[in-house]
Amino acid sequence: MATKVALVDDDQNILTTVSILLESEGFVVNCFSDGEEALAAFAENPPDLAVLDIKMPRMDGMELLNRLRRTSAVPVIFLTSKDDEIDEFLGLKMGADDYIRKPFSQRLLVERIRTVLRRHSTNKDDDAEGSEETLVRGKLKLDSVRHACFWDSREVTLTVTEFMLLHALAVRPGHVKSRDQLMDAAYDDNIYVDDRTIDSHIKRLRKKIKATDPEFSAIETLYGVGYRFKEK
Repeated sequence: MATKVALVDDDQNILTTVSILLESEGFVVNCFSDGEEALAAFAENPPDLAVLDIKMPRMDGMELLNRLRRTSAVPVIFLTSKDDEIDEFLGLKMGADDYIRKPFSQRLLVERIRTVLRRHSTNKDDDAEGSEETLVRGKLKLDSVRHACFWDSREVTLTVTEFMLLHALAVRPGHVKSRDQLMDAAYDDNIYVDDRTIDSHIKRLRKKIKATDPEFSAIETLYGVGYRFKEK
């Protein structure tokens, strides 16, 4: 089946141009001019990936992402203006998988979409450290086929990036992973993110598991070095 991409932007020119581009690349594209319209449609017909503008009337991209993350781990790419660095940071902190600044190269957008989808794919190749279909570390269970995370038998909804980071830490308990190593595990080589982006993902990852188990402390910070997974 063709991959479904949702475009959410109040700029009709962007919707028209990008939808034509993506359809020529084999994607099925659904366009929405505001967040409320998109959120209602996603409940009936979930996309495989969503591209969201941040600044929109009625419901902006940040609020739409916040609503989505309550029930869905669908990959999200944000479109931001070149001066919206704070929005980029907040978007990643809230669970977006990537962002692209306007004005953007159409070819770059296609490559970013393919990159995020590859990370999300249930048929992805094993990583360099030899991932297993099911990884169990104490109370943690990671299903690499379904990209599903369970803590103490209760499912925790993670984004693609959060899942990849947690897997990179849990695959070798007790071993410290630097931020650079975690970037390599979660992002392709052609995507640059800084330290605070990794820190934000880890903070959100902890928060999600703590919502299930307030005593969760398996992800340890080694200040100035990186992070490690502690298996009790």
